[in-house]
Amino acid sequence: VELIRQGKGTLLMKGSLHTDELMSEVTSSAKGLRTERRISHVFIMDVPGHHETLFITDAAINIFPDLLSKRDIIQNAVDLWQGLALGRPRVAILSAVETVTPRIPSTIEAAALCKMADRGQITGADLDGPLAFDNAIDPEAARMKGIQSTVAGRGQILVVPDLEAGNMLAKNLTFLSHADAAGIVLGARVPIVLTSRADSVRTRLASCAIASLYAAAILKSTKVSA
Repeated sequence: VELIRQGKGTLLMKGSLHTDELMSEVTSSAKGLRTERRISHVFIMDVPGHHETLFITDAAINIFPDLLSKRDIIQNAVDLWQGLALGRPRVAILSAVETVTPRIPSTIEAAALCKMADRGQITGADLDGPLAFDNAIDPEAARMKGIQSTVAGRGQILVVPDLEAGNMLAKNLTFLSHADAAGIVLGARVPIVLTSRADSVRTRLASCAIASLYAAAILKSTKVSA
């Protein structure tokens, strides 16, 4: 973290230590790498049988994010998507159902986030929500439910209501669907590779590749701005 602050590195990777050891230094108000953004995590997943890459956020950092934290979580993921030159993403905000109901608070937050995008508080993506998982990624499920939008059935960035839901979804895709996954932390001064000590070499390499590409894009953008 100190080397990053000195400008001697453009990305950070966790080694053989606990996540909280690294992140406590990253999030230090005095000597860390915080920005105005909430720090969040994105899983990039290549799922067999699904034709598009999926981003799942946040399944590793924020346990029960509030509305403004979710705004940053979405914007971080959108910036990553665009930084990897993937175009304009379709963001599906997940819940258990696709209708707004006070009994499920995540549906209300999903609707608010969509309106925030309409007002320019979230930029660079098309948003829709609340959406259940099936009608977020399957066009036929969305059609059967009568949901018409540019996102429904074609979601690329999946925003989960909380860490528990996201963690179970990501592990389900990894262990049952045998998806390839990479993981990256965003919202700090530099991208952070935060793999688990149990992750495979393939996952570590994929995570490094994503972080390297995004770090290069940030560096290029900084030079252009300067």
